[in-house]
Amino acid sequence: MMSYDDQFAEIPTSDDPLTHSPSFQNPNSFNSFIDPPSYAEAVFRSFDSTQTNQHHDHDDDVSTSAPSASHTFLEISVNDPRKKHDLADSVGSGGKNYLTYLITTFTNLPEFNGTEFSVRRRFKEVVMLSDRLSESYRGFFIPTRPDKGVVESQVMQKYEFVEQRRVALEKYFRKLAAHPVIRRSEDLRVFLQVQGDLPLMKTENVDAVVNRGTGGGDLVRRFKELRQSVTYGWGGTKPPLVEEDKDFLERRMKLQDFEAQLSNVSLQAESLVKAQQDIGETMGQLGLVFVKLTKFETEEAVFISQKTRAKDMKNIATSSVKASRLYRELNSQTIKHLDKLHDYLGVMLDVNNAYSDRSNALLTLQAVVTEISILNSRIEKLEAAAFKVFGADRSRIQKIDELKETLRVAEDAKNHAVKEYKRIKDTNKTEFERLDEEKREDFFGMLKGFVVNQAGYAEKMASVWETFAKETSGYAQNSS
Repeated sequence: MMSYDDQFAEIPTSDDPLTHSPSFQNPNSFNSFIDPPSYAEAVFRSFDSTQTNQHHDHDDDVSTSAPSASHTFLEISVNDPRKKHDLADSVGSGGKNYLTYLITTFTNLPEFNGTEFSVRRRFKEVVMLSDRLSESYRGFFIPTRPDKGVVESQVMQKYEFVEQRRVALEKYFRKLAAHPVIRRSEDLRVFLQVQGDLPLMKTENVDAVVNRGTGGGDLVRRFKELRQSVTYGWGGTKPPLVEEDKDFLERRMKLQDFEAQLSNVSLQAESLVKAQQDIGETMGQLGLVFVKLTKFETEEAVFISQKTRAKDMKNIATSSVKASRLYRELNSQTIKHLDKLHDYLGVMLDVNNAYSDRSNALLTLQAVVTEISILNSRIEKLEAAAFKVFGADRSRIQKIDELKETLRVAEDAKNHAVKEYKRIKDTNKTEFERLDEEKREDFFGMLKGFVVNQAGYAEKMASVWETFAKETSGYAQNSS
């Protein structure tokens, strides 16, 4: 069944779906009738401008006024997707196409060399950046990058996929830019500013510390085996360390409850959006039906009463279509505000990733502590056996010296693991505090925006039907 939009919309063709977005032209004259009440219009404008100023720094701020020293901004946009050919993958396969995006940055952060610059990046490089940030900033609630499409090669040419990927990337970078620590990351600066390949550096972890010592490779392997033992059960060995931070455990349980409630609210929000969409579509279809009925009544009209009835039917059609348009506008505003629920479902994923960082650090510390205990036990047994022999057993003494050197490396690794675990714990605490503050602000803004727009559009719709009621008030007078 053709929707009322299909009756009025014209979709222009485009030779290049990557560079020209589909636009919809609506010649329907009903647009001219939508004249919202002054109260609703004033509320919408004042609220939206306040929200924008609170959460986004516009390009106008960069060009028209010099920001104060205390006001820093980092604005990142993703545009102009272009298809390129990978020559490195052309041997024997005919090559491979991929997309690059123009990533433009405006900033006054001192970490950046300049205030405006652009680079071209492909999605594979975004994956590299995301992996690098996850490695360098363990314990932080790092925004999760967009997923790579499973059937990407099949849909790469479609505008819908390209635009969705562009929007998702821009949203991802804006989240990175909003993070108080990640926005100052050297890796992010290099990604946004340096042309060509990304010279990403490696951070030092416990395995790297161990590798610096004698026999490091064997010890790294041993640590990995011990970590696996901790993960899948220790059997008869010493039980692993457990999380004893009661504040952390309590906060984690509360966040788990919050995530469950968030999922439920998100589902209800989707139901509301679907219901508003259905009402809008139904009102539009009702308007079209009355348009056809009006045409029939006008053509067949003989008496003045028939012409009057036809005119009233036309007014019903006009009011129905205006109401339909208002529902569509309301729905777009509802999605705009309630989409914050989906954003926070993504934040919960970021939080869970930070939990994993903390758990892995704890497992690593347990593995190092266990290895030190094993090394000390072996050294004690060898020393007891070596010095039973008169003049000592030189081969055993040599083995003892090797084990002591390995023990020294393990002790260094333990110190490093303790510092890393403590750093991640402190980071988790700071991130929790930041999340609580941002959550209060974001949810207040979401609820305020939702309520104001519901009230405003209800007023607009009431005005439409009130006008129609006045136009048909004669029926009530005649019947009385």
